[in-house]
Amino acid sequence: MNFTGAALPLAAGVALLVFLIRLAREPRRLGNAVWFGIALLLGGAWLLREALHLDWLTPVVAVLLAAVAVIVALVLPAALIFNGVQMWRKEGRSTGNLLSLALGAGLITLEVLFFVPLGRWGTALVAIVIVLTGYFGFLFVSLLAYSVLYSRVGRHRDVEAIIVLGCGLSDDRVPPLLAGRLERAIRLYEREPEHPPLLVVSGGKGPGESVTEAEAMHGYLRERGVPEDRIRREDQATTTEENLRLSAALLPQSDRPGRVLAVTSNYHVFRTAVECRRLGLPIHATGSPTAHYFLPSALLREFAALILHYRRTTIAACVVITGAGVALAVV
Repeated sequence: MNFTGAALPLAAGVALLVFLIRLAREPRRLGNAVWFGIALLLGGAWLLREALHLDWLTPVVAVLLAAVAVIVALVLPAALIFNGVQMWRKEGRSTGNLLSLALGAGLITLEVLFFVPLGRWGTALVAIVIVLTGYFGFLFVSLLAYSVLYSRVGRHRDVEAIIVLGCGLSDDRVPPLLAGRLERAIRLYEREPEHPPLLVVSGGKGPGESVTEAEAMHGYLRERGVPEDRIRREDQATTTEENLRLSAALLPQSDRPGRVLAVTSNYHVFRTAVECRRLGLPIHATGSPTAHYFLPSALLREFAALILHYRRTTIAACVVITGAGVALAVV
């Protein structure tokens, strides 16, 4: 194998090695997702190149690539629009609930514009938007893949304290989404019968609520048989940062260096972990299941929040891509 042929697997191996080192040192870093995505992309490209060298595999690869193209171009936008309509009907018309609908409509519009003659600058603008879409698509897939991996590699045994993050009430009662988090916390609690962990329920009073989320969660845990002395309430938080920071302050001094888990919904796990690291808290996150129809919009909201959290990097990448597109159009 010549140097050119060895470059791709070498690059994939280096990216994988960097990712594994970063994962071992600190799994809660956002950059881990990017390195994971790069390793997967380069590794996939290498395997694809090797497959194309085998005559009997070439037709199979061609069919698979065609199927992927159809899924990305047609099935994905249609599925996003369908999900957006579901969210509209079941969860209301808030901006967050319409993200999947807006994204699906935007992708279809972009695909149509790709085949419309728009002139030199119009074509350049569409090309820039396509590249930006590919860039953010790569980040989204990388974050999604790493979030799944992160939720599998965390240590969920020998836990000393569990923080349950609130997410709003329904008629002052625990809704299914929040019940899923509490049930996940109860399962973790029951794994430690000899030394049951402390449960901290966190959440203040939202608009239209007469009781705090912490109070409602406390009642739910008591009904499920959790002893009063193993529950603490944090009833002031209104954001994820406050959930974590104020709950950590309720832990006994001896518990802080120990194994503490924050329980949230599965779509919110990695952002919670990143927030823990940003706050300097020795806390990892784990998730509970979420209704399938709710996931696309929820994942898009989480992605947008992470991107905005690192807005300087995001703006810089957008400026570079846009500048390169304009320069090519001028040339």
